Amino acid sequence: MEQTLLKRKMFLAGEWVSREKTIDVENPQNGEIIAQIPAASKEDAILAINEGVKGAEIARNLPTYERISILNKVANWIEDRQSLFARTIATEGSKTIREAEKEVRRCIQTIRISAEEARRLHGETIPFDQSSGNENRVGFYQRLPIGLIVAITPFNDPLNLVAHKLGPAIAAGNSIIIKPSTLTPLSALLLAEAFHEAGLPKKVLTVITGHSSDIGDELVTNPAVRMISFTGGYEAGKIISSKAGIKKLSMELGSNSPCIVLSDADIPDAVDSIVSGAFWAAGQNCLGVQRVYIDEEIYSTFEVLLVERTKQLRMGDKLNELTDMGPLITEKEAIRIENLVEETLQEGAKLLCGGRRNGAFYEPTILTNVHPESKIAKEEIFGPVVILDSIRDLDEAIQKSNNVMYGLQAGIFTKNLDFAFRAIKDMEFGGIMVNDSSDFRIDSMPFGGMKQSGIGREGVAFAIQEMTEQKVVCFKIGSNF
Repeated sequence: MEQTLLKRKMFLAGEWVSREKTIDVENPQNGEIIAQIPAASKEDAILAINEGVKGAEIARNLPTYERISILNKVANWIEDRQSLFARTIATEGSKTIREAEKEVRRCIQTIRISAEEARRLHGETIPFDQSSGNENRVGFYQRLPIGLIVAITPFNDPLNLVAHKLGPAIAAGNSIIIKPSTLTPLSALLLAEAFHEAGLPKKVLTVITGHSSDIGDELVTNPAVRMISFTGGYEAGKIISSKAGIKKLSMELGSNSPCIVLSDADIPDAVDSIVSGAFWAAGQNCLGVQRVYIDEEIYSTFEVLLVERTKQLRMGDKLNELTDMGPLITEKEAIRIENLVEETLQEGAKLLCGGRRNGAFYEPTILTNVHPESKIAKEEIFGPVVILDSIRDLDEAIQKSNNVMYGLQAGIFTKNLDFAFRAIKDMEFGGIMVNDSSDFRIDSMPFGGMKQSGIGREGVAFAIQEMTEQKVVCFKIGSNF
């Protein structure tokens, strides 16, 4: 039976619009074209910005209780349509239906947390009389919306990463333009529909679909845009920051996450956590485990158990509830991983399992004997490949963990508090997960990295801080007061 092609409109300043030029959206599992979306032009980007400036004034004047109400209505709308959202994520992207269902639940939580944090936009009083001569001054600061925000989102979490930008922006009283990946735009458009149905005023939100080559420069460089929130690769982030001009930047630029397993660790728990952390969403996860440093005392045992557990993963149809891992986002990405692994093997690495490609599918792969300066050890793989290495002690593990230019999150497995706190102090990462893999996150915690992993922090309350500006108010009162 032939599937009807879905033709989606984009959400331009509160209006659903189509364009003659379109972009095909494919299911990476089989290459089937599942939808067509508008290919926005530079003129569309200019229109979105001009209308977004007006929307910023509307959003700024939207009372807090109305922002809270809209956000809760959005969460309710999604909650009533969880199956639709999950199937959309799983069909247009790499995630299995179980992974997609979890993303939908997290999105609902992200929006609800945004509603809660809207009521916590507090300032503080300032004791101006701490400085001599200011005894007759009193005042405070408050947090105000920054204005129009452009958010650029990737393919790997096509719903919840959009929610992490959209929810805080609305909670803080901003307008926002979302530019989703052209590979997975349907989830973002569904989320726009939720906001539309919840009564968000027109002009406050745009979800613009198009190629970065056509609309990216305008969105990034236009001075009317007051902030850019970007999640993606380091090279793209570097280009954006060089073009943006004087505006606020928040960037999450990926990682090359390590996990340390010490001899006193709960080995079965560490194995399960690392397998999940390495191969969730086919390894296309900025928090995904890429390097594992294992105490030499337990290395052999750990390697056997990790390979055994990895081989149990079921790869196949994303919509099958029994499937553990789906395809990469495109066959081109799978070929990139295949070539990277082959290059590493030619350098002397040893393949413990996996290493085979079938179209866009690439088997969960474990390598050992990888040279620490090889490309696969230094850069972000962003695929289902993990590297094992033995270490003599914690000091060596920390040194090796820090020997990359990324620093998003890391994990350490140990029952020794002294070891845990030494890792917390010395590892150069934005988050240290103790007795968890690097791939642990809740949507309310501060999330961001050090070094090339980015600038700023996400996590709803912390994103709201990034999306607001402080205004100081000082009263000079009469001497007879």
